[in-house]
Amino acid sequence: VQLQASGGGLVQPGGSLRLSCAASGQIFSINVMGWFRQAPGKQRELVATITNGGSINYSDSVKGRFTISRDNAKNTVYLQMNSLKSEDTAVYYCYAYGPYGPSRNDYWGQGTQVTVSS
Repeated sequence: VQLQASGGGLVQPGGSLRLSCAASGQIFSINVMGWFRQAPGKQRELVATITNGGSINYSDSVKGRFTISRDNAKNTVYLQMNSLKSEDTAVYYCYAYGPYGPSRNDYWGQGTQVTVSS
């Protein structure tokens, strides 16, 4: 499975960005897709995930501001980020895993930089 992320950039505080992540390869094995982020000097942290069935999980720090969605026909997951804050500045990584159970594999895309600054 390959994950190709896009959509990062520079935005002012309060602004919006949308990230996209397209999956290719053995996508039938994927159950969960989502996003992590890593700010300078900090550990990588979960942002949001979405399952094949549409179950969604957000970190507390982005609830109410970010929306994750998934287009199964396009094998693509999106992260709509609104009301961005300087603390959202990080490299954002697309993530996927599947299948459930002992045969699970985890996949990572290349990072895309999001910078929130005036």
